[in-house]
Amino acid sequence: MVDLGSAIGWILVLAGVALFGFELFHPGALLLIPGSVLLAAGVLYLFLPNVLLDSWLGVVIIVLAAIAAALLEIPFYRHLSPGHPPMTTTTGTQVGRDGVVVAKVVPNTLKGKVRIGSEIWSATADVPIDEGTPIRVVAGAGVSLTVVARDPATK
Repeated sequence: MVDLGSAIGWILVLAGVALFGFELFHPGALLLIPGSVLLAAGVLYLFLPNVLLDSWLGVVIIVLAAIAAALLEIPFYRHLSPGHPPMTTTTGTQVGRDGVVVAKVVPNTLKGKVRIGSEIWSATADVPIDEGTPIRVVAGAGVSLTVVARDPATK
C-alpha cells in the first residue's frame, strides 16, 4: 500500500513534468516556474515527507524553491526571447518607412491609401501620387500619414 506522502509526491512530480511537457508545445516560460515548484515539492515529498507534512519548514522549502526557479528562469527566458518592436502601431512609428500607394493620393484629402508593411493607411500629400507609386512617410497626424513619392531606385 502506498502512503499518503508518496502519493502526494508522485502526483506533484507528474504534474510538474506535465507542465514542462506543455511548455515544449507552447513555449513562453509561463509554465516553467509552476512546473519547477511542483517538481521540487514532489521530490521533497518523496524523499523528506515528514519535513514537509509535519512542520512549517516544508512551506519555507517550497517557497524558496519557487523563488529560486523564478530567479533562474526569468533571466534565462529573457536571454532566449528576442526583443521586438512595440505591438502598437501609430502614425509616429510610421515616419521614415516606405510603402506603396494603393489608392491615388490627392492633396488636402484623406482619400488616398498607402500600404506600409501589411497595413493600409489613409494618406495625403502636397502633390497627387498615382496608384502603384513607391512612397516614403514624412509625417503622421491622427490616423493619417503625409507621404512623398520616392524614386524606386533609391533605398
